[in-house]
Amino acid sequence: RRQGDHPQRGACRRAGGGTPGRRYFVGTNNMCGIVGVLNLTEGEPVELEVPRRMLGMIRHRGPDEFGLYRDDAVALGSARLSIIDLDTGGQPIGNEDGRFWIVFNGEVFNYPELRTDLESRGHRFQTRTDTEVIVHLFEDHGPECLHYLNGQFALAVWDARERQLFLARDRLGIRPLFYTRHANRLLFGSEIKSLLAYPGVAAEVDPDALNQIFTYWSTLTPRTVFRGVREIPPGHYALIRAGSVDLRRYWSLDFRADPPDSRRAEDCEEELEELLVDACRIRLRADVPVGAYLSGGLDSSLTTAMVLQHSVNHLETFSIAFENPDFDESDFQCGMADFLGTEHRVVTCSHDAIAQCFPDVVWHTETPILRTAPAPMFLLSGLVKQHGFKVVLTGEGADEFLGGYDIFKEMKIRRFWARQPDSGRRPLLLRRLYPDITALGQSGAFLTGFFKRKLTETADPFYSHLIRWENTTRTRRFLRAESDGRGPTDDIELPSGFQGWTSLGQAQYLEATIFMSQYLLSSQGDRVAMAHSVEGRFPFLDHRVVEFANRLPPTLKLRGLSEKWLLRRIGRRYLPSAIWQRPKRPYRAPVHRSFFPNPPAYVGELLSETALKESELFKPAAVGQLVRKAGTGMALSEVEDMALAGVLSTQLVFHRFVKEFPGSGSSPEADEMKVVDRTRRKTRQ
Repeated sequence: RRQGDHPQRGACRRAGGGTPGRRYFVGTNNMCGIVGVLNLTEGEPVELEVPRRMLGMIRHRGPDEFGLYRDDAVALGSARLSIIDLDTGGQPIGNEDGRFWIVFNGEVFNYPELRTDLESRGHRFQTRTDTEVIVHLFEDHGPECLHYLNGQFALAVWDARERQLFLARDRLGIRPLFYTRHANRLLFGSEIKSLLAYPGVAAEVDPDALNQIFTYWSTLTPRTVFRGVREIPPGHYALIRAGSVDLRRYWSLDFRADPPDSRRAEDCEEELEELLVDACRIRLRADVPVGAYLSGGLDSSLTTAMVLQHSVNHLETFSIAFENPDFDESDFQCGMADFLGTEHRVVTCSHDAIAQCFPDVVWHTETPILRTAPAPMFLLSGLVKQHGFKVVLTGEGADEFLGGYDIFKEMKIRRFWARQPDSGRRPLLLRRLYPDITALGQSGAFLTGFFKRKLTETADPFYSHLIRWENTTRTRRFLRAESDGRGPTDDIELPSGFQGWTSLGQAQYLEATIFMSQYLLSSQGDRVAMAHSVEGRFPFLDHRVVEFANRLPPTLKLRGLSEKWLLRRIGRRYLPSAIWQRPKRPYRAPVHRSFFPNPPAYVGELLSETALKESELFKPAAVGQLVRKAGTGMALSEVEDMALAGVLSTQLVFHRFVKEFPGSGSSPEADEMKVVDRTRRKTRQ
């Protein structure tokens, strides 16, 4: 569509404005938080107060309705954010004979098609939710049911006859699921704080996990920052029976690309467009309004345009503006909203706003973070909630799977340069990535030296990321616990056949399995959105789109130094040239300028020598030197910025989860809860 073709011209509103009439598709489910307690040996049934307390800690994930199932061995709980079947879709849900019971967090977007097939085979349904579809699908197929699901989810299915618990997480790790053992019981939940609400469970920061975070920006699954707490990895499920936890992979990323000349670019373009349109279409299924994030870049602009062109939906759009012009993209956002004709709202993010919300951000991410970028996303989801929305479409995934990040271009330049490592001309290609550096012989000397490290080690499977990880490990000098000597690649397991993939495929795998699933979709995604009861949906992370993109020859993703080449061809038909031709601009937020030179009270307290000695996680003298430098108003390097954010957020984790954890949240009252109680033995209520 071109400007003026849409029935309502757009308006860019800064954190305000009315809400026009909405039309939306009827479809999926319930975004929720789930919890559970399983007796690993014979014992008394779980007291009902225990899962109630656990649900109280994650009420923000599902404030609309609460439910519990309990028998002699297990208790399952759900906090529901009603998005589908608002009247009868409460959880837990059982199958016809009560053998299987499910609690479910997320969405299965192809559930209407699956339901039709299940009904043809004799299954009877009591609700219209995708949750009930899963429990019947599990009844027929067991763990293999996961291969039928197109969605984003974390779920638990209890087999009451076989006394077996099934836990599973979606292919790409969009929705979280954690577990731990305590006193002959296994506890699980959508967030770690729900586990810590269990009586006697205490948090302890794992120094080895901190070393991982201060290398990759996150831990490597299944590890978390807390000792003894584990996360179901993306694309995995766990079977828990007779005290054992059997963790199995059911899906994995595969970047075995088709031969370069095996398919015409035009055919690939057509197929990718069809997949994306359908991925957008099924993600509009909801019984509540659906909005969209609009960053001003190619990805979110394209999916929003596809929705408007291929459906009758009216989308309202939301974005972040920064007072600091170094980070602001609001001109592109408002221009795109005007082009599309959407009612657009903007939250303007200041340095003070980032500092003020940072403790709440860390409370919801439940892990140290080396950037402040989750904070504006937290403020954005607050704006979405303020205007009555529970669901938004976003553009995550396009950069990872269609070749959009600078790190892929850096790798390509370095490999080209490595063929003639003494060339003075080849490193000049770095100017294409960083045009603000005008003289590689002067101001660019540092950049050239940075990328020349290990230049000729092109056979290293971690070639694309190694110098970045080694750079980030410089932040570990602030950690009190010294590294055990393991390098940045020693903890990473690579899949079979990895060495045979293209260099771009290898780089994409590392980016998607470490940065995307553990940081982008978690700390910057699910956790800060669900803090305000907002569900993000990701058309580019439809597994059909991902699997198709991973088979594409590299030249259709990264052609020369033109990123997302095939996607830009599609964008020409939907977007103005200023958007589809616009170079990728990384989303960033200010770090040290948000806290210094006039730090909020909590910053001074947590970074004081006393507080640092109490946590025993950092070297007080080294941190003190960094704080003094920031306090002078001097600019910090990128590594110093990461260290500052990492130290401050770790100190917040320690004080909020280890030292001062509240123990329970606002537990649901008895009249708020649906309870299915099938216990035979007496227990305290």
